[in-house]
Amino acid sequence: MKIQKVFNLKSKILSNKKVGEHYWHCLLETPEIANHALAGQFVSIRLSGGVIPLLRRPFSIHKVNGRNIEILYEVIGQGTKMFSGKRTGEYLDLIGPLGNGFNYGLRTTSYESQILVAGGMGVAPMVFLAKKLSPGRTLVLIGARKKRQILCEKEFKNLGCSVKIATDDGSTGFKGKVTDLLRSLLSTIYACGPKPMLREVSRISKEFKIPAEISLEEHMACGIGACLGCVVKTKTGVKRVCKEGPVFNADEIAW
Repeated sequence: MKIQKVFNLKSKILSNKKVGEHYWHCLLETPEIANHALAGQFVSIRLSGGVIPLLRRPFSIHKVNGRNIEILYEVIGQGTKMFSGKRTGEYLDLIGPLGNGFNYGLRTTSYESQILVAGGMGVAPMVFLAKKLSPGRTLVLIGARKKRQILCEKEFKNLGCSVKIATDDGSTGFKGKVTDLLRSLLSTIYACGPKPMLREVSRISKEFKIPAEISLEEHMACGIGACLGCVVKTKTGVKRVCKEGPVFNADEIAW
């Protein structure tokens, strides 16, 4: 088994800008991480030199472009609010790439294409993954509560992916949950999003005997598996999302 290289370094902010109502995009110069990152992995960022916030924050790697990585994030708390205040030219303390990524070769003989299911901020690692798959055979399902919360639709289309939208209020695309839309479009599945959505994706994949990988979102303190703050129950015992995950086979999780 190949040992994954992990780096702790200072990364220069090349840009950090608002791209939506509560959404921000950060471009970081970090060639070491960019050269080793896999789709589905994350970086753990220290956002302050003091004790507030005390813990690092985990962020999915949204894209890799040459020497740089991109982070797409939502401002929802103290840490992300502090992140949004960082300016071009400042440096951030990063640890990464961390966790296990998606298996690009996940296939069955019955299905020639694959489906990416993204709920809310679950789109963040999916653009990176879409670039690694066969875009012409990839269908992306994006779900959100309402139209203005839909992210990355144009990015997926620019990669050559087919895209379908689901909104809870029906303000655009399919009216209902993205997992309801998934049922009629079954293929190999990769998913990232809220836990209730991932639980339903896992149930659907089991019902229709379709392989699926899911990326879990949990609160992480250390990001390297030492604190045991992000454990989840699996059918083979308790596992750490930051170390054994965040990507798991859907049928592995003990919901």
